[in-house]
Amino acid sequence: MFKTIASLLFIICICPLLTAQVAQEIPPPEYIGTVQFRGTSSQNQIPIITLGDKLQISFDALNGNEDDFYYRIDHYNFDWTPSDLSKNEYLGGFDEVRIETYENSLNTLQIFSHYFLTIPNRETNRISKSGNYLITFSDDDGNIVFSRKFIVMENVVSVQVDIKRARDIRRIRTDQAVQFTINSPSLLLINPKLNVKTLVMQNSNIKSAITDLKPQYNIGTELIYRYDKEAAFGGGNEYHFFDNKDVRAANNSIRRIELTDVYENFLFTDIDRSDRPYTYNPDINGDFVVRNLNAENQNIEAEYVRMHFNLQYFEPLGDKEIHIYGNFNNYTIDGSTYMRYNESTDTYQTSRLFKQGFYNYKYVLVDRDGSIDEGAISGDFWETENEYTVLVYYRGPGKRFDRVIGFGRGSSTNITNN
Repeated sequence: MFKTIASLLFIICICPLLTAQVAQEIPPPEYIGTVQFRGTSSQNQIPIITLGDKLQISFDALNGNEDDFYYRIDHYNFDWTPSDLSKNEYLGGFDEVRIETYENSLNTLQIFSHYFLTIPNRETNRISKSGNYLITFSDDDGNIVFSRKFIVMENVVSVQVDIKRARDIRRIRTDQAVQFTINSPSLLLINPKLNVKTLVMQNSNIKSAITDLKPQYNIGTELIYRYDKEAAFGGGNEYHFFDNKDVRAANNSIRRIELTDVYENFLFTDIDRSDRPYTYNPDINGDFVVRNLNAENQNIEAEYVRMHFNLQYFEPLGDKEIHIYGNFNNYTIDGSTYMRYNESTDTYQTSRLFKQGFYNYKYVLVDRDGSIDEGAISGDFWETENEYTVLVYYRGPGKRFDRVIGFGRGSSTNITNN
């Protein structure tokens, strides 16, 4: 009898641990290209939309099959474990329905179908709760194709964000610290050290976000965060870029063009910038914009171009690898971003398809454990222009999910000393 009760108690205790899996984004397969998510920003950053606003999603299928794709939307807690809400509590209408809107490419060497989804729509007519969400796309057989995160927020609190140089003399030339204040005049934040959580992102890259900060001070309606090392990011460097809006013309980033099955653009050789002085060069903080100078409809008339990257880097790698990195593939490290060493040129090289446009990218070192060193090749400089986003989550007493109650943005163009 005692063993039976003990076994039941073990099952009751362990089951939530087994089922509460952390949501992970599934990267798209090779035949899915140019996934674009837009919220309140016109750029393709992680979409943060205000409750009641539209979310726009598009992508291309390069297999020429005019496949059917279906989408599902799930709600998650701050730590990306599934929330306790049932589907009808956060979603009006239905999901797991087919994407109805798509167009086939026009006058392009690489054929593709361009899919476009707007939420809310006729089937999914409302998202009624703020919080973390994952949208998952699947095929006719129910197989998952890819998934992406997005965030829905409410404007309940205001967030003042300031960017500071590091206080530690060892990091003062390389790091940028994010300090912020949350002001909540209309909502009483009960036990904020337990119930208030924050997400701090550099250049909208959720994969490198800081998530473990607690308020240091509570003055009236304000929660104050004045961390140094705990809220610091390496400043990085301005991104490399290429612009092939005119696919037949070389420019200051493209040195040679060839035509095979598609257009081939060969970039000028990039170099190690970690030991060179910082030089300002305007960028779009890792993002990309699709555009074709000679097209009326960028979505279906922009060509897919095979871009060739070339890096001169002489430092020993050990067990690490070099990859290209940016929002062009949602900051994903995979086989298409891997740089292989070419003995004949003494450089690292790779090539992959990009839809015509303006793209930011950088080179990073990736260790065997998956950790990414963004500054090893590009360098880390406190002067670098970066954009920072702070999201505020709150779960009130007795509530079953984490609300996103506000956000703030700051830029290191206004960086100051502590």
